Amino acid sequence: MNRGDRVVVTGGAGFIGSVLVDQLVTLGLRVTVLDDFNDYYSPDLKRANLANALKTGLVDVVEGDICIPADVRKALEIGEPQAVIHLAARAGVRPSIASPELYYQVNCMGTVNLFKTCLQHGLKRIIFASSSSVYGEAEQVPFHEEMKVDRPVSPYAASKQAGEALAHSFAAVEQMDIACLRFFTVYGPRQRPEMAIHHFMSAVKEGREITLFGDGSTSRDYTYVGDIVRGIVLALDKAKGFRIYNVGSGAPIQLLPLVELIGETLGKTPRITLAPMQKGDVSRTYADVSRATEELGFVPEVTLREGLIRMANWMDSN
Repeated sequence: MNRGDRVVVTGGAGFIGSVLVDQLVTLGLRVTVLDDFNDYYSPDLKRANLANALKTGLVDVVEGDICIPADVRKALEIGEPQAVIHLAARAGVRPSIASPELYYQVNCMGTVNLFKTCLQHGLKRIIFASSSSVYGEAEQVPFHEEMKVDRPVSPYAASKQAGEALAHSFAAVEQMDIACLRFFTVYGPRQRPEMAIHHFMSAVKEGREITLFGDGSTSRDYTYVGDIVRGIVLALDKAKGFRIYNVGSGAPIQLLPLVELIGETLGKTPRITLAPMQKGDVSRTYADVSRATEELGFVPEVTLREGLIRMANWMDSN
């Protein structure tokens, strides 16, 4: 992408989306944000996420729904976008178990609508945000892109698996360039309030008890949002045809050591209680990022310790 080019970012007011928008503007790109500002969490927080980017004059916002063709068309008709970065989705494993039909409607039908409308506008370059959840309870670690992903354990995971399949079908039939990026447990400034690290840090700061599900041995490949955004930008510039990439840190940590590290970062002792594992949770995630390294030049840069410090500083200032 060149300075002055335009990119459409669906879900651009959210956690990852707004950090991405800031980076695209820094690179001199023009951005159209398509976001419905739903109440999954505070719409005011989402609007605040975009405040600085809007001051640049390089960002246009369309308040609309990816499931509504007219809303997608409105976003695509601003300027002449060269690519779409599709981050909009209903997120979260546990809420998807309670409302599977909503996740199907937004994450599957909304994605079909977006791909179809892009094609009608002659726009054939798309980055699709997938998730490490597609790997399910995979026993082989680290997870690599050629592993089978036919056993999702939540409707959310199933919707992301379906999104990848849709991406493959559109890429194959219509010769579109669609890169599916499997994000691994993203954290950092602007993280949604209910997500683990934000929730844990708030509890430790306030002296509240933290409930951990399971025996504390489950592990996650926590990835700093800045590294995720760098992976997206690299894929935007370099990915060709249909391709799947893991975007993670490649350095998983178990739950109890994570909470201990959060306590160390904040200078406080966490108060912990254990509860049974919840439906839809998996035992581990662990990214093999060698494909993204070899083909895109992606190398994760921010350690968990450094990322937690940045997260704590952001929380203090907000």
